[in-house]
Amino acid sequence: MKKLPESMEGKTVLIAGSAGFVPSHMAELYLKKGAHVVGLDNFITGSKSNIEILSKYEKFEFHECNIYEALPDFKDTKFDYILSLASPASPIDFKVIPLEIMRVNSEGTMKLLELAKEHGARFLEASTSEVYGDPEIHPQVESYVGHVNPIGPRSCYDEAKRYAEALTMTYRNRYNVDTRIIRIFNTYGPRMRPDDGRVIPNFVNQAIKGDDITIYGDGSQTRSFCYVSDLVNAIDHVLMLGDHLPYNIGNPDEYTIKDCAELIVDALESKSELSYSELPKDDPKRRRPDISRVMKLGYLPKVTFAEGLQTTAEYFKTLM
Repeated sequence: MKKLPESMEGKTVLIAGSAGFVPSHMAELYLKKGAHVVGLDNFITGSKSNIEILSKYEKFEFHECNIYEALPDFKDTKFDYILSLASPASPIDFKVIPLEIMRVNSEGTMKLLELAKEHGARFLEASTSEVYGDPEIHPQVESYVGHVNPIGPRSCYDEAKRYAEALTMTYRNRYNVDTRIIRIFNTYGPRMRPDDGRVIPNFVNQAIKGDDITIYGDGSQTRSFCYVSDLVNAIDHVLMLGDHLPYNIGNPDEYTIKDCAELIVDALESKSELSYSELPKDDPKRRRPDISRVMKLGYLPKVTFAEGLQTTAEYFKTLM
């Protein structure tokens, strides 16, 4: 089996969305391996504190820009890898910036693919488990084509990511661009936005404050949670060792939302009680990745849910 490169010395990596949660961790991985990393972000949801962390590395270069409008002039730079990680991904964003989400995943992705074509760079599209919609099969495998509502409240993200995958595959087939596609399942850890709107930051912050933990629906719907260091490791495996077909990446451990809330209350020794609200439209009932494909590349998640929760809670405490 091929192994991951230990060093990235002499390589140049472009990371779109570098001020975001997962992209900032991805950038740091390659900076630690000695790569020259160029970050792009317009801070629509990204954090300037993440750029401050990355700017401590000598080989980090940052450009503030909106990638669906225009990319910086890179005539003096030769990219080896281009990572399309720029899209907002939180449910709270779907109502507030739906057109921006659709444009970054269409026009923005095309601009990055054009750059990859010009540079002969390997391109990675960060897609999402949301391309499966409210799935009719369980666990989800990459060959499943999904059950998505194209006009629902989540469609700006779900369909935009499906389009981005189609665009990526078209550039491979038509222009022979060396492409990768990953489908990210629920991920959590330090550098998440506290107002992210997703399960872990919501529950952890409510538990820390002792507020009631809000569960949508009856809590029987399931999710699979992957700690960010494991996710970054999975992305690295696909980028360096994978092929052009999609890869599910995440952790297949599955929890009901109610069990997740109770685990968080216990782990943080919180006095929070559980409260229930109406389930949002098109909210997936079950979500669990089949990660057989990425496991064949040598990836295995290592961080337990209990370990990840403690680290994540400590991070959110520092923000208070």
